[in-house]
Amino acid sequence: MTRSEMTAAIRGGKCLWSAGCHDVLSAKLVERAGFDVVLTSGFGISASLLGQPDVEVYSMTENLGVLRNVAHAVQIPVIADADTGYGNAINVMRTVREFEQAGAAALIIEDQVMPKRCPAIATELELIPVEEGVSKIRAAVAARQDPDMLIIGRTDADTKEESLRRARAYAEAGADMIQPISAGYKTLDDLRDLKQACGVPLSLQIMRWLETDLTGDEIESVAGIAHFPLVSLLSATRAMESALTRVREARTTRALDATDQTSLAEFKDFIGFPEVMRLQQEFMKDLA
Repeated sequence: MTRSEMTAAIRGGKCLWSAGCHDVLSAKLVERAGFDVVLTSGFGISASLLGQPDVEVYSMTENLGVLRNVAHAVQIPVIADADTGYGNAINVMRTVREFEQAGAAALIIEDQVMPKRCPAIATELELIPVEEGVSKIRAAVAARQDPDMLIIGRTDADTKEESLRRARAYAEAGADMIQPISAGYKTLDDLRDLKQACGVPLSLQIMRWLETDLTGDEIESVAGIAHFPLVSLLSATRAMESALTRVREARTTRALDATDQTSLAEFKDFIGFPEVMRLQQEFMKDLA
């Protein structure tokens, strides 16, 4: 699916399913699992790249490097978590240009102060004034070269009333989609009201609180994109911790069974060794 095909599907009322990645390997696994698009998760990138919590410790260029490598490695569209846009409206313009050129199909820009703090780990969030959020969205829309590169306005407002006010303002400023990060939106009616009020598709991060109240079909009825942002990161962390602990305690890999690990042969096939060998045979066979 190309960027333009993704955008046409969303604007046509289809819901695309996405999972978060934290590096290229996890992105390839998201693609292999059959997801429509992949999200480069800032939470995951901060943890994987720096071993740090998601408080915007990494730089724009570090995030961009992961995005570029992911976009080159997969054939599905890549949605980029661009945090706060890394500054004011002028900084946002550069961020949009850089991420678009690197292969992003859409960019999520949020309305926290910089440096931001992930709502999953912070007890209190500080937001920029709505007028500044509007200026960032307007700047992002003006900076993109391809109108099919979607600008997703994210609001971290913690009440439905403020979230709705900001969502409307960002949509009016040109945001193609709105992503509410608020536990206040727990019912299908809440999300329908938000979608109707802002007049653009919703980008939803599917966390446990939302899944408790909504089915997959209900999510599809209101979302343009539905993300599972942390499944790959948290699943990989638990699996690696479990396997490594057992091997260290037993001092042998015989402590693991066949379901604990991908075989080396399977991994070599997945990561592309057969294609490299084919290319070597085609282009280097006469060098020996």
